[in-house]
Amino acid sequence: MPSVEETHAGLVRAGLNLIQQALSIFDSNLRLAVSNPRFQTMFDFPDALVAPGAAFEDVIRYQVLRGEYGPVENVEEAVRVRVDAARAFVPHYMERQRANGRWISVEGAPLPQGGWVTVYTDITEVKLQEGLLRARSEELSGEVLAHAQRLAQANRQLAASNTALEEAKRELTEMEARTRLTTEMMPAHIAHVGRDLRYTYSNRRLNSVLPGRPLNILGLTGREALGPATFAKIEPNLRQALAGEATVLEFSDDDSGRRIRGAFTPDRLGDGPINGIYILSMDVTEEVQARAALTQTRKRELAAQLTSGLAHDFSNLLTIILGLQSRLERAALPPEAADLVQATLAAARRGGVLLERIGSISGKRALRPVAVDLAAFGAELRVLARAALPDTVVLDIRIDDFGGPVLLDPGAMQDALVNLILNARDAMGPGGGRIVMAGRAVRDTWAEFTVADDGPGFTAEALERGLDPFFTTKGGEGSGLGLAMVYDHANLAGGSVRLANRVPRGALVTLRLPLRRVVAPTAPGLVLLVEDSDEIRESVRGMLQDMGHAVIEAVSADEAEALAGLPGLQLILSDINLQGATSGVVLAERLAAAGSPVPVVLMTSLPETDPRRARAAQRFALLPKPFDTPALAGFLSRLIPSETAA
Repeated sequence: MPSVEETHAGLVRAGLNLIQQALSIFDSNLRLAVSNPRFQTMFDFPDALVAPGAAFEDVIRYQVLRGEYGPVENVEEAVRVRVDAARAFVPHYMERQRANGRWISVEGAPLPQGGWVTVYTDITEVKLQEGLLRARSEELSGEVLAHAQRLAQANRQLAASNTALEEAKRELTEMEARTRLTTEMMPAHIAHVGRDLRYTYSNRRLNSVLPGRPLNILGLTGREALGPATFAKIEPNLRQALAGEATVLEFSDDDSGRRIRGAFTPDRLGDGPINGIYILSMDVTEEVQARAALTQTRKRELAAQLTSGLAHDFSNLLTIILGLQSRLERAALPPEAADLVQATLAAARRGGVLLERIGSISGKRALRPVAVDLAAFGAELRVLARAALPDTVVLDIRIDDFGGPVLLDPGAMQDALVNLILNARDAMGPGGGRIVMAGRAVRDTWAEFTVADDGPGFTAEALERGLDPFFTTKGGEGSGLGLAMVYDHANLAGGSVRLANRVPRGALVTLRLPLRRVVAPTAPGLVLLVEDSDEIRESVRGMLQDMGHAVIEAVSADEAEALAGLPGLQLILSDINLQGATSGVVLAERLAAAGSPVPVVLMTSLPETDPRRARAAQRFALLPKPFDTPALAGFLSRLIPSETAA
């Protein structure tokens, strides 16, 4: 059975045979690719010159020698001129008389992939009719005859132009299809609006960038497609673009909580009028979260540099003050003086507590996210916070089902929420009231926690400055660091804190953190634990066994290297400092150089400034001490395949 290609070739050949005109196609190398039988019979070519691959130069030479182009003095020069013209091929139409007295029209057109196609039409009968018209010139004026000749030629040229237009239309259609496919593959919404701000073009990405919007927005206005709130945010940029100014805007979508970056470019050709606006919109939520976390880390480092020296000096001064006041307290003093001493001691001790809190907010700190069951987290928070609340305060904790554990730093999160609950207690005063702490997932992007109370709400100044360090509305009773520490935690995690007042009464604090789902648990396997401290080795072994792993142990790098080739070994967990001259870093480097496929994790309590820790972090996974079982499980889940992937 013939192949599809052979069938197609046969159909093409049959079609060419039915054409009454002579046709030839030469490729970009000036070799004959295709011709029909009429081409051979019209010019009386031998078989060799109509075979695929025949050289254009040989075909021309044959025709020159047969007088197709009239008498020539230099055959090779005539051949060269026509070959050079073919190399610089341009579309053409011409009519000429052959040596045998018959007339032909020659129409040539280039091909997109190189080469050209030429169609030869015998127009002898047309020329005879034109001759008859000339013979009857006594009946027809010379002007009418000339018009008829020009009209006939114009018709033939028009037919050639129509063919070229059809080819251009086909190429334009293909180009448009490729352009649309490219825009659909972009991870962004690409659109065009006219001067009336109605959509004239849109790819299918709007709903993935801004969830909840219509799928088909062609013909809709920006207000109808995006909603009044979102349109109000971008309308000034649209007006600027219509005025000829390209702009870029970042804004938050109220419905989804996503951060969107939009680029608005005027649709203008040269100095012509503006016909509309091109719009490119991207979801940059994760980028903004990472940027916020990086900015907060830099602020921390700067704050640490500014406050560490001051905190050290004030600690020394407070130590001296406490020592002197203690001596005065033991001396025989009048009652008034004893009261002053007690007040001074209390103030100095509060100053010490304040310095500790300053150190916690300005010192270098990293989050330790672990898998947290938010239902259990809420129950623990209720017990912890309830003990600090009077009977006049009702605490209501409502946490929605998040669909499984999420990654959070439970200690920092608990501190933040307890801080907000205690602030709400203080704001409501001795009369008490109701505090509601709620948690929910927002569009699978944020984990949102809110604390609302029945108090008087925030003052205008507190709404503006409440998150600044040392700002307080409690007078001497407050340090002004509570909300600042909550804000610091949120920003370090790439989230945000928002203060607002409720209607008709009360305050509302909204804490948003990036929602991170927990990956599947690590598949149990064989782990080589390398640790020279018996107590630490026993503790880590228990953690690994609680996770379902089988554990073999070594106390030195040499002993570990001998065990590293055991079959089925899934992971090597080694301390950096080991017995003997070989460290855990050297052990890991030796195994890597030997081509060991087993991943190595190095654990350490060395500070970040230690060169041994820096050397280890450059090449290997590094687990800081101290850590507990959830932290270890979360860390290893990124290195060892999960049960579902195994």
